[in-house]
Amino acid sequence: MDDFCAVVIVPIYRHGSAFSRMLPKLQQFGLPIIIIDDGSDSETCELLQKLAAEHENLYLQGHQVNQGKGAAVATGLKKAQAMGFSHALQIDGDDQHDTADISVFLAAARDNPSALILGVPEFDASVPALRRIGRYLTHFWIWIETLSLDISDSMCGFRIYPISAVAPLLELRWLGKRMDFDPEILVRLYWRDTPLVQIPTRVIYPESGRSNFKMFADNLLITLMHVRLVTGMLLRLPLLIFHRLVNVQHGSSN
Repeated sequence: MDDFCAVVIVPIYRHGSAFSRMLPKLQQFGLPIIIIDDGSDSETCELLQKLAAEHENLYLQGHQVNQGKGAAVATGLKKAQAMGFSHALQIDGDDQHDTADISVFLAAARDNPSALILGVPEFDASVPALRRIGRYLTHFWIWIETLSLDISDSMCGFRIYPISAVAPLLELRWLGKRMDFDPEILVRLYWRDTPLVQIPTRVIYPESGRSNFKMFADNLLITLMHVRLVTGMLLRLPLLIFHRLVNVQHGSSN
């Protein structure tokens, strides 16, 4: 493998038919694909097994019971590390992300191999109002936890991880395992001075789509995540302030 070698990671829970529509669009980029079946129903399991048997470079990992999107992504990242990949492109399996932007993300990752490449959603009218409000609340807390406005959107599941940067964080005991994973891993990478490249990307909520977001349970987990991160921010406060002052001084000198 060369120094930059990427794989696609797709966490799936009951989105077998949507992934079937996505698969040809993903394959045109010529990357291996790891799909993680997170304890789906038997119909989805059978469909994913059939797809994995029919297509080369499509690797199926499974959880016997549903563990959450974050746990599925973590399983995929560990598999990618074991297979020797340098980078992993995470994309949701419900076909709401614009796969045409994958080439843009990959080019950015090649040019910035140590950086996290993060999608910044551009929503159309299909986004539910409550989901949009919830995102803004999370953005507010992320800005506090990082003492910056650097992160435009912390919840987009369309991103490229440098495996060497993210792998140590996967062993953290309290790392979120469900919808709290995406924002938490981002903040923890930011705390470790991982460079960040943000790319606008179109996101839709298909009318026939099925959301796995549980309004009460996932919002509770996200609230507990913010408690963890605010506590971590307070412990790191002197270092974060120092980095902020250095960045401001550096910016004023340019």
